[in-house]
Amino acid sequence: MNVGNPFPWTKFSPPAYDLDVVQSLAQQIELHARTRGDQPAAEYLSSTLTYRQLDCLGNRLARHLMARGLTSGEVIAIHLPNVPQYLIGLVAASKLGCPVTGVSPLLTAPELVHQMADSGARALLTLDSLYRQAVMPVAEQLGGLRCAVVTGPIDFLPALKRTLAYGLKKLPRVEWKAIPGRATDPWLDAMKRRNDSNVSSPISANDTVLIQYTGGTTGKPKGAELSLSNLSANAAQASCFLGYQPTDTVASAFPLFHLAGLAISLMSLRSGARQLLIPNPRDIGHFVAQMQKFPPTMMGNVPSMYQMLMDHPDFTRIDFTNLRLAFSGAAPFAVEAIHKLETFVGKNKLCEVYGMTEASPLMTINPPARAKPGTVGIPVPGCNLKIMDVETGQIEMPTGEPGEITLCGPQVMKGYRNAREATAKTVRTRDGERWLYSGDVGYLDEEGYLTISDRAKDMLIVGGFKVFSVEVEGKLKELSFIEHAALIGVPDPVKPGNETVHLFVQRSQAHLADDVAALQQKILEFCRANMAPYKIPKRIHFIAAMPLTAVGKLDKKLLRSQLMTEIQENAA
Repeated sequence: MNVGNPFPWTKFSPPAYDLDVVQSLAQQIELHARTRGDQPAAEYLSSTLTYRQLDCLGNRLARHLMARGLTSGEVIAIHLPNVPQYLIGLVAASKLGCPVTGVSPLLTAPELVHQMADSGARALLTLDSLYRQAVMPVAEQLGGLRCAVVTGPIDFLPALKRTLAYGLKKLPRVEWKAIPGRATDPWLDAMKRRNDSNVSSPISANDTVLIQYTGGTTGKPKGAELSLSNLSANAAQASCFLGYQPTDTVASAFPLFHLAGLAISLMSLRSGARQLLIPNPRDIGHFVAQMQKFPPTMMGNVPSMYQMLMDHPDFTRIDFTNLRLAFSGAAPFAVEAIHKLETFVGKNKLCEVYGMTEASPLMTINPPARAKPGTVGIPVPGCNLKIMDVETGQIEMPTGEPGEITLCGPQVMKGYRNAREATAKTVRTRDGERWLYSGDVGYLDEEGYLTISDRAKDMLIVGGFKVFSVEVEGKLKELSFIEHAALIGVPDPVKPGNETVHLFVQRSQAHLADDVAALQQKILEFCRANMAPYKIPKRIHFIAAMPLTAVGKLDKKLLRSQLMTEIQENAA
């Protein structure tokens, strides 16, 4: 694809990559093992995983899965938190020529069954506690599964440290049983049993290497099939701005089962950088301690994680002298919070990004050299972004007018697995090109910077007018007693096609004792003074804490479900 640079004031140009010589992850790790094998690929707890170890252990796992009957092209499910075994699983899959599907540790047993069946997974790499909790109860329903490898959170640590951890009861042992009729092996046994001679399988540019499941905001989650070409192109696009280097130390608590976290990890591995593996993102003290020990040159987190880091007293003790970039994504980052983060890490280092699973995932970047806070930046080089009308998706909206964000570029997914209708709705042919319809609403300014208005599903229709929840929520944060706000629309039973505006509020710590009725009145007065009448909430709900997804996004799906249940119960 040859796309000219639409932003002449930047030094960036479209990425150059040859589909005939695109390297797989396995090939890149093998190169690092030969040329810089003793360099750290990852830091985990008190242990280091070098590139030579990563390559050798990848070979051992690949040989074990081969011995259990896995063949090239069959899917491997990785059901783990951020531990070294996740990276080893990715490398082993690449060596075998097998696609990977990341399974969230938060899935319930029925949800796990759906993903395993839909993806066609034949092998499972899982954590002992997750295996006992979510896999064993539904083992009989995993008919397509051929083998499983079960690991513990400290299996990568040296034997003496494992013995001490269990012996001193710092970590409980998890008892589990093998799946009847399936090869179910402990990780340590599998690693000892196989040799580390090199395993290699051909992978073509259009082969699927990842099957990443979306959040399932409507219906069951769908598996986005991403090819080697998709990921290679997006890595090249990102490198124009992010510029990963072999000397980098990358600090991120994004979960690897989410494509944002996986993309950060893969770009670290491709460049030969060191990454910090944080198994429990809620353990802020551990994350801070790791960054104190290994000062980051790059950081990547969601806004809520940055806020938790800034609230930790030891965050000020981290050496950010060599930090080049702190990028944020997955949720809006308030301008005030950006300025606060800059007091810790330095000016002009925060870089907001915007993407989605179906785009491998990166779509836009707000370049630190010329960032516009409040926007998510400009399209990555080599792709085209247009705003289309929400109703038909066929009319391009003028500058400054909101509509659905659509994208055309080499990072657009192949399609959803086993879901032709959903694929046809999301990836449409327009002017002879494949366009990804994001489901997000936004607008472009005169310089091509993108501002996100809302998710299309979160856009409310009140009296025929469009209400963008992100806009209202952002305005309400000007009130000091509002820590978080969420706008939800529910169908108006009296006026078909119309919605009633409900506002959920989480109070800031300093105002927990304030009178709720008085705060409601202040909110309504503020809304009347600053918003059009149709944007003003009809009901205000105060809750102790906003529900968040695994990556720190506001879980409006759960809020909406709870609200609808409450309304139905009251009606009954």
